[in-house]
Order: sequence, then structure tokens, then C-alpha cells
Amino acid sequence: MAARTTGGRVTRRRVRTRADLLDAAFAVFAAKGFGHVSIEEVCQAAGYSRGAFYSNFDSLDELFFALYRERAELIAEQVSGALAVDGPDLDVPAAVDRVTEVLLLDRDWLLVKTDFLVHAARDPAVARTLLEHRARLRRAIADRLGRARGHCALPAVLGDADGAAHAVVAAYDGVTTQLLLDGDVARARGWLKQLLTALLTDGSGTTARAERIV
Repeated sequence: MAARTTGGRVTRRRVRTRADLLDAAFAVFAAKGFGHVSIEEVCQAAGYSRGAFYSNFDSLDELFFALYRERAELIAEQVSGALAVDGPDLDVPAAVDRVTEVLLLDRDWLLVKTDFLVHAARDPAVARTLLEHRARLRRAIADRLGRARGHCALPAVLGDADGAAHAVVAAYDGVTTQLLLDGDVARARGWLKQLLTALLTDGSGTTARAERIV
């Protein structure tokens, strides 16, 4: 029983160490760029040794994926929560309003993510893992749109709910790229609202009737 208690204390300490390393890595990556940061710099920023790093992560790639997973899951939760309010009868324009109000738009995160996208583009193994993480957000969106499909219609050009989810994520990617350049979060949210409304409605801001689906 004593061993379990000790193990519990070790586990809590490791959780704290891991969280500190992630927080430090995020700050260093945002300031210097993913490809310009060493494990030593992350450890120094967090106040831990290399041993502490390697007890939690095998590499900077693995640490980044942990960061990415946290934010991908946060975004998926934000989107799912915003889309869950209406029940099955989804009010798309109102849902778009809610999504654009809560969706994570953080410039430091976008800097880190963009650096890593470039890194992943040159490494097929890293790219596959990154694509798997990106797919989580699309699945969350597609699942919600799919459950509402009997109550509201998506524009025919999008095809099914999966196609709509790809379009939503592409719109988010485009708006966040602009945000990297001008740093205007309010403007980015406005553009995202306009794009999602145009994508998911008949163009007038009014949800299409389900009977139009062929």
C-alpha cells in the first residue's frame, strides 16, 4: 500500500514536470522557431535537467506532438460544444457565431504550428502523425454535421459532412495565416464568421432545407 502511495506522488510529480516542460517549450518555440530550439534550451527555460526531459519525451518532435494534441483537443472541444447547443435541429448561422467567438486564435500557437508544418512537410513520418492529429478536428466537425444532416442541408458543392469538415478546417487555416501577418484577432474572427457562413449555408446566411438534399 505504501508503494502505491509513493508511486502516486511520483506520478503527480511527473505530471507537473511534463506540464512545465510543455509550457516552457511553447514559449521558446514561439520566440525562436521550432527548428532553432534545442532540448537544452527547453530544459533551461523549464528549470529541469535533460534527464527530466528524457523521462517524459524521446525527442522534440514528441514534445511538439504533445503540445499539438492539447490544442487540437481544445479546438475540437470548443467546436463540439458550440455545435451541441441546438440539439439535432442545428441552426448553422447561430452555431457559426458561437464557433467563431470561442475558437482558439492564438498567434504564438500559430507561429509554433506553422514552423512544425514546414518541418513535417520534409519528413513523411512526422507528416503522417501530424495528419492524424489534424483529422481529429475534422472528425469532430463531421460527426456533428452528420448528426444534423436530417434537419438541415449542406450546400451540394461540399458533398457530405466529411467534405464540409475539410472545408471548415481549410477556412480556419486560411484565416489563421492572415492572422500571423496582421495580428488582428478581431478581424480574423470576422473573416472566419463570413467564410463559415458562406460555406455552410446557401450563401444568404439562411440554413438550407433538408428536403433539398438529393
